[in-house]
Amino acid sequence: MRLDWKRRDFLKKTSAAAMATMGMGAPLGGLLSSCQSGTNIPSTADSVILLYMAGGMAHTETFDPKKYTPFRKGMESKEVLSTFPGVPTALDGIEFSEGLENIGKIIDRGTLIRSYVAADLGHILHTRHQYHWHTCYEPPQSVLVPHIGSWIAKELGPLNPVIPPFININQRFTVGEGEELKAFHSAGFLGSEYGPFLIPDPTAGLDSVRPPVGMSSKRFEARNELYEKLVQESAMGEFGSDYQKESLKRSMEQAYALLNSPEAKAFDFSQEPKEKYDIYNTGRFGLGCLMAKRLVDQGARFISVTTEYEPFVGWDTHENGHTRLVDMKKMIDNPIAQLVKDLDESGRLDRTMIIVASEFSRDMLTEGRPGAQVKDQVEVPDIIEDLKNYGMHRHFTDGCSILMFGGGIKRGHVYGKTADERPCKSIEKPIKIDSIHQTIYHALGIDPETNYEIEKRPFYTTPDGHGVAEMELFA
Repeated sequence: MRLDWKRRDFLKKTSAAAMATMGMGAPLGGLLSSCQSGTNIPSTADSVILLYMAGGMAHTETFDPKKYTPFRKGMESKEVLSTFPGVPTALDGIEFSEGLENIGKIIDRGTLIRSYVAADLGHILHTRHQYHWHTCYEPPQSVLVPHIGSWIAKELGPLNPVIPPFININQRFTVGEGEELKAFHSAGFLGSEYGPFLIPDPTAGLDSVRPPVGMSSKRFEARNELYEKLVQESAMGEFGSDYQKESLKRSMEQAYALLNSPEAKAFDFSQEPKEKYDIYNTGRFGLGCLMAKRLVDQGARFISVTTEYEPFVGWDTHENGHTRLVDMKKMIDNPIAQLVKDLDESGRLDRTMIIVASEFSRDMLTEGRPGAQVKDQVEVPDIIEDLKNYGMHRHFTDGCSILMFGGGIKRGHVYGKTADERPCKSIEKPIKIDSIHQTIYHALGIDPETNYEIEKRPFYTTPDGHGVAEMELFA
């Protein structure tokens, strides 16, 4: 069917908008030379699964519980450090918060970090801290900064040529702060072929690799050919360099190859045994963990599974902190534990690094951190009369928990410590995001000096290349 000129013009503009959204609406002329130190780093991991607790997971309510104070009307808010009792884990003397018993049973297969410190970015906004966590750079930046998954995709490429090297599961962009979320779900200057293959809903996973309902394969192929032609037409030149256009073309070819490959079965949950499926099936996050396992089996390089950030939903507990976390723990406890067990039992955990993290923690009283407190965003009464005020509702950046499993990471190790009394801040071995990122890169064998010349200056995987891997975390 011949397109009329108005429709063709619309498609061109739509394609250009898509390019800009994916980090291709230049002022950049394209990717320049890559520089490395030449250091040969033996890798301990081939794949990474990032399980992201979007919205601010309180450390004192999850993996670093403090003194438990049960709810009672008339209690003082300053009494409350943890609203759940601690429960034993597989490590002697280490407790997790009630509701995370299954993860506690497998923590002897990984490392518990109790001293992650988030950055001071002024007035706390979740998407600013999430941008910082995922890119290692504080916003705003003068260039389009790649996500850590994009750096890994660029430096190592796919393990399996038909599986996209960077897959993002569960985050939609139709929710609040969608444009801010898009800002770090990007390969930036590296090019679209290294950007995330987006799966907003794992329950509809096969739809991500199928033509739209009602579209014949012949029509789908024709549309794909038209889109490739539009990318190459001269009218697109103003929106991106030849490098960026070629990168977009390769990303389209990658998706098309997956569509026609046997590996597409990774998206088909009907092939999973029912008893295993039922363990993972706690909702979209749990099934995202199941999809991550299936994709690693097929040779995925980097997978992010998020509980999804949506303002005032999930871990973003501005009120009803205690009751909200009862449900959040049910969502994550079985799937995370089962993912670790399944990969361990299959032998894949040795070369697959799993990370459980959040942008920052929460506290009843402190907004920000001691010495760098910021404007309160939540009113917390001095005397608690209502259950909705019982919980960790303010943003706390000075003590957060991270779990790491596999990929050369120590088993049964605890790193760092937070104070037992408020403020429950990091008091031993504080670790920041540049060290976390460089630790991941080190496991994958990526040179710490890796950088590209952008706007006539080197741009490193961590700011100015100063990130240092924390070697104590490795076995």
